[in-house]
Amino acid sequence: MVDVFRMPDVGEGLTEAEIVAWQVAPGDTVTVNQILLEIETAKAVVELPSPYAGTVHELLASPGDTVNVGEPIIAIETGSGSAPPAPAAPATGGAKIGEAGADGRIATLVGYGPRPGSATRRPRPGRRGAPVAAAEEASAQVGLSAAAATAPTLDPPDPRVPRSAPASPPDPARESSLVPLAKPPVRKLAKDLGVDLRELTGSGPGGVITREDVQAAAAPSVAEPSAEPSTVPTALPADPHLGSAAPTALPADPHAGSASGERREPIRGVRKATAAAMVQSAFTAPHVTEFLTVDVTETMALRERLRGSRAFADVKLTPLAFVAKAVCLAARRTPAVNASWDEAAGEIVYYDRVQLGIAAATPRGLMVPKIRDADRLDLHGLAVALSTLTETARAGRTTPADLTGGTITITNVGVFGVDSGTPILNPGEAAILAVGSIKPAPWVVDGELAVRTVCRLALSFDHRLVDGEQGSRFLADVGALLEDPATAMLW
Repeated sequence: MVDVFRMPDVGEGLTEAEIVAWQVAPGDTVTVNQILLEIETAKAVVELPSPYAGTVHELLASPGDTVNVGEPIIAIETGSGSAPPAPAAPATGGAKIGEAGADGRIATLVGYGPRPGSATRRPRPGRRGAPVAAAEEASAQVGLSAAAATAPTLDPPDPRVPRSAPASPPDPARESSLVPLAKPPVRKLAKDLGVDLRELTGSGPGGVITREDVQAAAAPSVAEPSAEPSTVPTALPADPHLGSAAPTALPADPHAGSASGERREPIRGVRKATAAAMVQSAFTAPHVTEFLTVDVTETMALRERLRGSRAFADVKLTPLAFVAKAVCLAARRTPAVNASWDEAAGEIVYYDRVQLGIAAATPRGLMVPKIRDADRLDLHGLAVALSTLTETARAGRTTPADLTGGTITITNVGVFGVDSGTPILNPGEAAILAVGSIKPAPWVVDGELAVRTVCRLALSFDHRLVDGEQGSRFLADVGALLEDPATAMLW
């Protein structure tokens, strides 16, 4: 019996996803909850485990394909008969989706822990032929509970429907060279430059292929050495925006994407989701932005003292942790900034806890993962959460659940050397605070000019539910806490 696994909705109303990479190939034996592939949604890169145990019959989508939710992506031979797949043995597989494993963790569609260290990537399969019409007609919807439901059976193929040609026998040499791990942005760069990841040895931790590995492998193909002496260099650094068909003499202008002098990219993934969110916010919530320049000399001095203490020896204590703590404390005094406007219900929703969003620039674009119940964390806890959050986001492993449900956001534009800006609200939130660069500047102290460490803050808020007085008081409170951390003792 052949069971078809369809693209699931991994949460938050997913309508489509792009196939990033397959971890299995036709003929492979798979177990329940074994990772089959990676997909990229508008919010995150997600690993999809298998709801069946059996043998991979056919891959119905190729890397780079955009697949709608409900469309088939893989067919798995689960054996004869109509019985549902048997549970995997604890020694060789994990718990079924939705059930607790031996370690007590719940198996989910987005994975539940790091993959085993012995796992290796299979060579990427070739592109598939036309989908099997009979398989799509006979298979039932496979959702989050697919492992517990009776799997549909494929009808005999209609001889009038063309099938793709049988897969050619695997090349033993190619099978023996398994692909080391590489992050999605690195795989995309390799695809753009025409570099075969199977031929590279990763220089990163655990053999992970890095961007530098790909660029180094692509450099010789950009410009071949000339047999004639020349004063013009024959090898220049590869440009990640150029395709693999680069000229062999002099490389093209790195800013030219085509003969017409322009380069076009499809709007999808994070960029598509970000654009939709920003347009919705800008044309729905009436924005007001206020600015405040703060003397943060005392906060930076406190940071230096704490960094040398034993209590903070295990964590990187950044200025952003102090800003996050100040935002949580100030939000208690101005609940309107930690609220949302419910147009459908005609209500303003005030939240008891602060779900703090931190805007992060990642290789996939702008993401805003959340620190859950940030107001309950002390300074050390916020520092740990910030470190974990940013590392996960930049590695492209933030789950969709961590990108939703925020109540207020901080964006740190200061890391780019920018003093300030007018941030746009995340849809559904009432306020967003932009933190500018922290640097020495002339400042008047007790009537005399002195050099102090200063920072500029910018607060945008939704004027439908936050009045000017409320927004100003909140911004002033944040500034007071950063100017003199001891102020927190008075609240």
